[in-house]
Amino acid sequence: MFLIVKVVVAIAAAVYAAAAGIMYIAQRQFIYFPDPARTSPAAANLPDVSERILSTPDGERIVAWYGKARPGQPTILYFHGNGGALELRRETIRRYLDRGRGMFMMAYRGYSGSTGSPSEVANIADAKLAYDTLVREGVSPDDIILYGESLGSGVAIQVAREKKVAGVILDSPYTSILELASMYYPWLPVGWLLKDRYDSIGVISEVHAPLFILHGEADDVVPVQMGKRLFAAANEPKEMRTIADGGHVIHDGPSFDIIDGWISRLRAGRPQRAD
Repeated sequence: MFLIVKVVVAIAAAVYAAAAGIMYIAQRQFIYFPDPARTSPAAANLPDVSERILSTPDGERIVAWYGKARPGQPTILYFHGNGGALELRRETIRRYLDRGRGMFMMAYRGYSGSTGSPSEVANIADAKLAYDTLVREGVSPDDIILYGESLGSGVAIQVAREKKVAGVILDSPYTSILELASMYYPWLPVGWLLKDRYDSIGVISEVHAPLFILHGEADDVVPVQMGKRLFAAANEPKEMRTIADGGHVIHDGPSFDIIDGWISRLRAGRPQRAD
């Protein structure tokens, strides 16, 4: 009987070790879900948007879509979530352009025709390159608003801690990928295995630009409590709005109006704190 128990334990340990090894090797496939298809803005029915190619120092080519702001309006530097392509966000782009806001949306490596493979280091470096590109285009840092959607919230925070911006919008943000992975894979020692951590809760205190957080109370991907903890750790001025029945990454009309309203107040010099 003792021998059988030893054999069972040994087999279980071997299976666990193999599963952990597979998860370690393939971990980025559980974080990033790129759609590599490259679509032109014109094909997405965005005639006022142009495609830009950013050349990275390590030889990759990053695809971005750029719709210029009307005079006196800000430009949104948008970092999207972990799935899909630029085309998936075409209605979001259209809504902001219709209000006169500019939009510069960068595709991570492996997404929408961008070359290379995504990682935390690469995404943040490319995001800073996108910011620098906008400034070289003549857009003042005082007219740049960072927008981080889900995964992109961690990218936006890292850019905001180093670059001057007018404001930061976080849509369905997490505290860290480490904490999120621990929630999804409690049986794994993710603290030892995880490469890309996006430690937003650890660095948000270094962000001093006005902040707005939007989160759905019914978000089943990133719990709303993560957004609330991130908000609590952030500096003033800050505002958070939640949507009672909202799920993950809400891009419908009401949520757009909430965010666009905050942008208008920010531009008028009246960012508000949530009650």
